[in-house]
Amino acid sequence: MTPRLVVQCGLPGVGKSTVARAVADRLGAERIRSDAVRREVVDDPTYSRAERDRVYRAMLERAREALADGESVVLDATFERRTHRDDAAELADEVGADLRFVRVVCDSGVARRRIREREDDPSDADVSVYENARERFEPLERDHATVDNSGALAATHRRVAELF
Repeated sequence: MTPRLVVQCGLPGVGKSTVARAVADRLGAERIRSDAVRREVVDDPTYSRAERDRVYRAMLERAREALADGESVVLDATFERRTHRDDAAELADEVGADLRFVRVVCDSGVARRRIREREDDPSDADVSVYENARERFEPLERDHATVDNSGALAATHRRVAELF
């Protein structure tokens, strides 16, 4: 069976990790989360462009290893820049994986509330990070599915089941 590479895209607080976890469970895939990778490769995060590039390179290298072993992978990150999405697509081409982009969206008020209420979460994103990401997020011009994670978890899981 051909391994799959699922690339999650979306702003902080929209529920990318919730969706990524559901997708990974459905596919029996490995989930690679940027927040966890950042904690492993960066001692004192500054969220600079160079640091983000380093985190994405590390994520893609881990994905490459899993895909080469025939495992499916879900990449859980904002993927706000086209170049990072292009790098993921290039990886899928190189290893012969089926590629799927998923944009996770959420009502801005809900996202802000979720960010403020986070506890025991590896993400350092606060509302100011959310606002900055909204300004920087480059349009997702690739074919993709959208999951609106504004409502009940059951509705999100139904949408994931439709897609996967």
